[in-house]
Amino acid sequence: MPYIEFKNVCKSFDGQRVLKNINIAIEKGEFITLLGPSGCGKTTLLRSLAGLTGVDSGKIFLDGRDVTCAPPKERNISMIFQQYSLFPTMTVRQNINFGLKMQKVGREESRRRIEKSLAMVNLTGSENKYPSQMSGGEQQRVALARAIVTRARVLLLDEPFSAIDAKLRKALQIQIREIHNTLGMTTVFVTHDQEEAMRMSDRIYLIHGGRVEQSGTPMNLYLHPQTPFAAGFMGHYNLYHDARGEYRAVRPESIEMARRPWEEENGCLYMSGTIVRIIPQGNILRYTVSTGERRLDVDLLYDERESFHTGDAVYLKILKKNMIVYQASCLRAAKADD
Repeated sequence: MPYIEFKNVCKSFDGQRVLKNINIAIEKGEFITLLGPSGCGKTTLLRSLAGLTGVDSGKIFLDGRDVTCAPPKERNISMIFQQYSLFPTMTVRQNINFGLKMQKVGREESRRRIEKSLAMVNLTGSENKYPSQMSGGEQQRVALARAIVTRARVLLLDEPFSAIDAKLRKALQIQIREIHNTLGMTTVFVTHDQEEAMRMSDRIYLIHGGRVEQSGTPMNLYLHPQTPFAAGFMGHYNLYHDARGEYRAVRPESIEMARRPWEEENGCLYMSGTIVRIIPQGNILRYTVSTGERRLDVDLLYDERESFHTGDAVYLKILKKNMIVYQASCLRAAKADD
């Protein structure tokens, strides 16, 4: 039996359905990410698990118990929001201790837990500071310490890195994953960032238009997207349709590019075109190539010995086995469902 389960969960706001027969099963100790664009329903789903938002129909189970109508305090769940929600007039220690006071944990046990949680988030020595004296990243770590100190069964994170710079964001991603592994908590994480989801998750539920579009391991979703939406969202696939009405998807890193044409062989698709845009991405350069009929993005490792420039004529080679083919009806069905 799953540790957390959503069964046919539906929710509407002002007559608009935001959750449409959601079915999700999460095992104990898993790190699950709800991934999708803004407005797809992922935060509503998270809040319904926490008991902060009611559902119109369906059931939510936690450790075999029906908690669909249970108040938040009976679910033993900790949640970290986009806003850190720290008490500005309380010190770090007092903020972390707040949940322990609600649980009526003894003073000595509280002291021991607070010290341990501070050490886990690398804030030992900052217990007497106030939130206004701390950076955004430090405040986020206080919120994390406050969430784990109560020993909740489930940790929920609602886009907790949205206001943090990229370098610190990656450090906190690693830290949260390490804490998850150390404590063995069941963690449900919400983000719209595909790279973040790939980096942190055991499994991903990709949400689109209030439904589960696809679920699986990060690499499964990345390499085997089942719909054009999943392909576009998970891997920045190039999507285009051919004369037969089929939609094709190919990852930018699966396309080879050269200045001269190849000798053609079976199992490959060949095109020629002109570079119309170059976007540096660290050690990867993303080239946008216009083939006349379409534009394709090509990702190549930077090589100063073989540099391309905007306006260069180039030739493209794609192994057909690296392409995914979708029937046109698949995309029409997705649009109709929205």
